[in-house]
Amino acid sequence: MILTLLILIPLVAGILSFLAKENGKMIALLSSVATLGVAIATSVHAGTQTISWSIPWIPRLGAQLSFYADGMSAMLCLLTAIVMPVIFITNWNKTVDRAGSFYGLMLLSQAGITGVFLAHDALLFYFFWELALIPVYFLCSSWGGEKRVAVTFKFFVYTFLGSLMMLAALIFLSSQNPGVNAYSWENIVSAGASLDPVTQQWVFVLIFVAFAIKMPIFPFHTWQPDTYEQSPTPITIILSALMVKMGLYGVIRWLIPVAPEGVALWSNTIVVLSIIGIVYASCIAIVQTDLKRLVAYSSIAHMGLMAAAAFSQTKVGMHGLMVQMFNHGINITGMWLIVSMVEQRWGTRDMTKLGGMASTAPKMAIALVIISLANIALPLTNGFIGEFMLFNGLFSSASQYHIIFMVVAGIGIILGAVYTLNMIQKTAYGDAVEMTVSKDITTNEFVGLTIIIGIILILGVYPKPLLDMTLGVVNMMIP
Repeated sequence: MILTLLILIPLVAGILSFLAKENGKMIALLSSVATLGVAIATSVHAGTQTISWSIPWIPRLGAQLSFYADGMSAMLCLLTAIVMPVIFITNWNKTVDRAGSFYGLMLLSQAGITGVFLAHDALLFYFFWELALIPVYFLCSSWGGEKRVAVTFKFFVYTFLGSLMMLAALIFLSSQNPGVNAYSWENIVSAGASLDPVTQQWVFVLIFVAFAIKMPIFPFHTWQPDTYEQSPTPITIILSALMVKMGLYGVIRWLIPVAPEGVALWSNTIVVLSIIGIVYASCIAIVQTDLKRLVAYSSIAHMGLMAAAAFSQTKVGMHGLMVQMFNHGINITGMWLIVSMVEQRWGTRDMTKLGGMASTAPKMAIALVIISLANIALPLTNGFIGEFMLFNGLFSSASQYHIIFMVVAGIGIILGAVYTLNMIQKTAYGDAVEMTVSKDITTNEFVGLTIIIGIILILGVYPKPLLDMTLGVVNMMIP
């Protein structure tokens, strides 16, 4: 029952927010805090033993309402439950048109994302996959920037086409072993493993494209920078901190176990594409002057490294991937919050028109430096341990090109340091630029940033809880 609460609380609260209109903000905050409490309880239990709950859903199709939480699922539900109240807290003093609809859609997206991480039935997984997409589409198209319609349409077409390909593969797999539990995870995995290698490879491609678009990795990334730029900050956070993890989670839970022959054939190709994405996105980030686009391309580079480690098929790489999914979500949330605060105070995201934050808004400058350095995996920040394990996994992979993979991917660390330090220099230091709103961070922003920075520093010094939570999943996947 505890797993259903993680979905029902934001789902019911989202509906109530539509009805409450201007009071939707308060409903969103209270429900997100309640969901966080349930997520913490789930993480405590799922760190030592799995939790499951199932009832019949569509018996004629062999589909069930089946939820399952191990350490990885609980960790991602916890990430979602942390990010949402942080968004609501930092957005508290901002006026939003049609607040009830805005916060209602935000909560519905939370319910969909959480459902993706908990679904243990393939049809239910697809249902929540789409449920997470639809509210975000309306949020981007209604509250986004000037180019929001064209950009959101591109985003929707990309993701919807990928979803249809995945659905076709899932229907095919379920038809191999029809019955009462045709769409159960166990049945889908069994059906995939029983296919001949050629069929597995096609199944792999159909499912992988959906996840590759969502992450996104090169060359499926083209929707991302424009969508991030045009979306309001709360939606950008949901997209980059949470929804991209749906793709990585899908690879780990639904792709690698289902099509092992496809993984064996395509893994080197995907690692190459991921590494190209790391270097390509990092080089583009270096020449950006818009803070939002710089952070967007840095996110593509980070996702490329995580995708490469997923297909390295090593225990240390997989463990690092699970840890880094959580840490990247925390760090990128902090980055987007800082970008939003800069734009509000100075009226621009153009780094050529910024400077002197350290003297005009010292608290914001401190937060910028800490979060930015965590984003490039400085030791004693949360990003370090996961990224170290990711590179270790690439180096330890069975591929004959493993050294080349690690060296080229390592260039991304250097390039990441270049564009991050350049951004800090241009934004926080130099000649001070007068703010349009002469105020350092507000109380609610201070609370939100304190949560983010606290997690960064605590997990940077003591990452053991996160490592322990996911160790059992890694041992099960890669004996």
